[in-house]
Amino acid sequence: MKIRSTYPVILGFLFVATGLSFLDRQVLPVTIIKIQEDFHITDIQYGIINTSFLISYAIMFTVSGRIMDMIGGRKGLAVSLGIWSLASCLHGTMSGFIQLLSYRFLLGAGEGGCFPGAAKIVHDYFDKSKRAFANGIAIGGSALGAVAAPPLVIWVSNQYGWRWSFLVPGIIGILWLAGWLSLPWKRIETRHTEEKAVREVIPLLKIITNKAAVIFILMRFLLDPVMYFIMSWVPKFLHETRGTSFDEIGRLFWIPFLGLGIANIAGGWCSDLLIKKGFSLNASRKWMMGIAAAITVVAPFIAWATSVYLIIALVTLLLVAHGFWITNYITAISDVFGKDTASIVGLSGTAGAVAGMIANPLIGYWVQAYSYTSLWVITGAMYPLAFILFARFIPDIKPVRI
Repeated sequence: MKIRSTYPVILGFLFVATGLSFLDRQVLPVTIIKIQEDFHITDIQYGIINTSFLISYAIMFTVSGRIMDMIGGRKGLAVSLGIWSLASCLHGTMSGFIQLLSYRFLLGAGEGGCFPGAAKIVHDYFDKSKRAFANGIAIGGSALGAVAAPPLVIWVSNQYGWRWSFLVPGIIGILWLAGWLSLPWKRIETRHTEEKAVREVIPLLKIITNKAAVIFILMRFLLDPVMYFIMSWVPKFLHETRGTSFDEIGRLFWIPFLGLGIANIAGGWCSDLLIKKGFSLNASRKWMMGIAAAITVVAPFIAWATSVYLIIALVTLLLVAHGFWITNYITAISDVFGKDTASIVGLSGTAGAVAGMIANPLIGYWVQAYSYTSLWVITGAMYPLAFILFARFIPDIKPVRI
């Protein structure tokens, strides 16, 4: 295999890896009804199971990011994907609450390394003029994994039983690992700067006292609850406020995630195109993120829209904006922090997961006590607020050494 032809292959592997990470985590929400029938797992126990995933996922986002910066994204992502593929297969062998709780925790531990690893690999193997597009492709797999999961899981469960819904993606992950390890890495790495030896990572104290790092982490803390709100509460919002049937939600709710996946790639491509047209790196990233932030102000209209199709269209527009935002956000981290990219992406991911754990019960309380309207208003304000913080405190995207 020629070295030059290997780079699209690397991107293809990253696309599949992030797709698998979202596919694997969505098998349980689809199959839980059958699992509850077989093992009498209560709703309270199911909530605890979901929390166990979020806890390990939040912790390992930071831990994995720092490991990636020490040993490199190639090895780190291989270990992470191997762990979560094993965990997925173990789900298919579970026989009760304790086992499912343990396997879910293991799944979160493995998947915590997915995005720090992907960001690290893109930084190490792709030039900065192509980095945003590469990040878009890598991240885009997650959205398409979310699109594919429900119909695939339902089909496999109906044909072969719910256990195979966990075993199949786990086996695919193991095959991915074999292919990843078989790539000609020694020849590839002679052309790049990825350090083969274990390198010392920057202390956490230095990261959390660096202004640029704090702003990137704060932006993720502010915005991840918005994504958790959209992913977890929009179906409930449609059913409770517009009387939308569950079948119709299933027919429509994949559309926003398809838009997200396309926008991940398009956002990176547009940013790199601006650089090729003569825009500075700072301007190209911020133009994309600023436009995305401006688009999200349509969110309050969702609260007042009466047509389900209009609501789906507006939610799709929101996720398209997020796709443009997140690709350039992660690329900007790479532009600023270079070799320490995975550590910053990891810490920001942990901040986002913690914010999500805090926000979800608060959203539930607010919906029960008040309404969804103010939540949509807040959604429309968060991206512009994050962009203002970004522009104010990181006026120029340029390399920084902590």
